[in-house]
Amino acid sequence: MYKIIIPTLISLFFSFSAFSMKVFDMEEIRNPDTLAIKVLKDWHKVQGPIASRQKLVTINVGDLWPGQEYRIPVRMVVPANRKAKGFHLTGSSSPQRLENDTRPNSTERELLEGGVGLVITVVQEPGTYGQRALSQATEKRFAETLNPRFKIQYWAWPATLMRAITTAYAEKDHFEKGKVAASGGSKNGASPSMAIIHDERMTAVHATVSPIWDSPLRLNDDEAWKELRAQPGRRGGFTGGHFGPNFNEDVLDAGGTWKDLQNFARDISDNVFISRNLNTLRKRGVEMLFHPGTHDFVAFDMAWGGKHHPTIPVYLGANTGHGKRGHPKIERDQQNKAGFMLRHFFPDEVKGDLLSPPQVKSKLTSKTLKVSVSFAPGSAEESGRIWWTFDRAPDGSPNYISEMIPNNQAMEMKRIGDQWTATIKLDPKAKRIDFFSNHRKTLRYKESPYRTYMSSPYTRVKLK
Repeated sequence: MYKIIIPTLISLFFSFSAFSMKVFDMEEIRNPDTLAIKVLKDWHKVQGPIASRQKLVTINVGDLWPGQEYRIPVRMVVPANRKAKGFHLTGSSSPQRLENDTRPNSTERELLEGGVGLVITVVQEPGTYGQRALSQATEKRFAETLNPRFKIQYWAWPATLMRAITTAYAEKDHFEKGKVAASGGSKNGASPSMAIIHDERMTAVHATVSPIWDSPLRLNDDEAWKELRAQPGRRGGFTGGHFGPNFNEDVLDAGGTWKDLQNFARDISDNVFISRNLNTLRKRGVEMLFHPGTHDFVAFDMAWGGKHHPTIPVYLGANTGHGKRGHPKIERDQQNKAGFMLRHFFPDEVKGDLLSPPQVKSKLTSKTLKVSVSFAPGSAEESGRIWWTFDRAPDGSPNYISEMIPNNQAMEMKRIGDQWTATIKLDPKAKRIDFFSNHRKTLRYKESPYRTYMSSPYTRVKLK
């Protein structure tokens, strides 16, 4: 599926630019002849609240290196009585779970009833399903070479999703081409976010607790890393990483240099980050919504992203992230994923549009910060609530992840004209304040309400 010349390990660091960071061969990604499909369970009818037809196969995503196949299961689900036009795609499963017929949840039932299929595959660390030796081999090869083909998060996981699309569309009696919307969290948020940059068959992504933008820590900026290393506490294996787990120490231990890591981050980032591809994605009409979390060890750079990419649509669940319970006043009725998917696939049948990111302004006095948030005219937002915290620890640091927004630092905003406003009493000892606001809009599909939320850009203001 690809061609590679393997030089000696000693020369790999210095010759890596020859790879030119072309991560995917899209002609091969879209080639069904190389899937090497093995049918585990052919098309069969599955009864339930909504009847469907399902098929389970395994496919060859491609070779990680010559002779090392990367094989993954794919389950396809279509309506019982017709072809599916497009589908919802996710890798949020496991080989064991895929052995059983899928029982669609309420949103998936609505998609199937509307003629949209489901394609479910496996984007998981291979060691979790019995292939620890393969996982260890890939990590070792990547640390020694910085070849993204050997790093499962850069190549195998996004390629799995794209090859699953090829698999579904090869089933011409069961799928016809339509919209392809991907969703998932963590690795299943990062992988579709990367895949959608390369695969024009994909039309939407809803991703949670996963990277979005190319902040200085991710690019191994010297000053950013100097600040991070000076912070107290023990950093985990993710904070500070480029697009997930931090591999810097492994590369350095294998003989690489800090400059090698900087060059790698620079050269691959166009292939990876949504923030570097916004114009292209928007020209394609791609729809996006992200839930990065305010206290997540993968999405560890909220203030930088809010400042540099305020138009990327995000919902910031206060005090959320991997393993976090959320603030006591978090929006418990939030139905963003369901509303997003139904609006994407059935735009003519859903009443209302999701909110777009608003503009935010602030005015500082000696004792207060007055914040105003404004949406485009006619947005029909229904509520406003603001959250804030003082002197938050630097990006990626242990305290950035562990110190929550206090319970009493949230309030309802007032609507004055076309703006939502709030006045925050300042801590006289604080040097800066971080804040964001969340706003509700209710969509309707078949008369059922779907309560969706959009956040203002995460904002940091210096106080002294």
